[in-house]
Amino acid sequence: MKVRGNVFKYGDNVDTDVIIPARYLSTADPEELKKHCMEDIDKDFAKKVRPGDIIVGQKNFGCGSSREHAPIAIKGSGISCVIAESFARIFYRNSFNIGLPIIESEAASKGIDAGDEVEVDFATGTITNITKGETYKGQPYPDFIQKIIQSQGLVNYVQSKVQEG
Repeated sequence: MKVRGNVFKYGDNVDTDVIIPARYLSTADPEELKKHCMEDIDKDFAKKVRPGDIIVGQKNFGCGSSREHAPIAIKGSGISCVIAESFARIFYRNSFNIGLPIIESEAASKGIDAGDEVEVDFATGTITNITKGETYKGQPYPDFIQKIIQSQGLVNYVQSKVQEG
């Protein structure tokens, strides 16, 4: 599985309150949440983001409260992947649970700039910065994680397994 898109770049400690401000937590509807995704750190994000785009953060992306609304808002906005040097563990888990691909890579986090075009191959963990002609290494996804993402989340994956018998 591969994704490709243009990059929105953010720094360290992007917390869930910045990803989706608490004032919008009255819904879990991705269509509504995407309108406010990242607005406290990048007021024009929702207007600029295109399906397939990629967010690159640095250390501790997704820290703060454990709300699932944060990865739901990111995924709902059309982001195909989040790359960061490190993720808060609860954000990491919530992302896979809802089918949002994320990948850790210190080199990619430092080497990729806003506006770069990037491709991520989840099977190999290869992150290619097409703009700069550079390649970085992330952790490849095991088959079952790739299947969870292709199923659009853990619940859908489990339901498909139950239906298979």
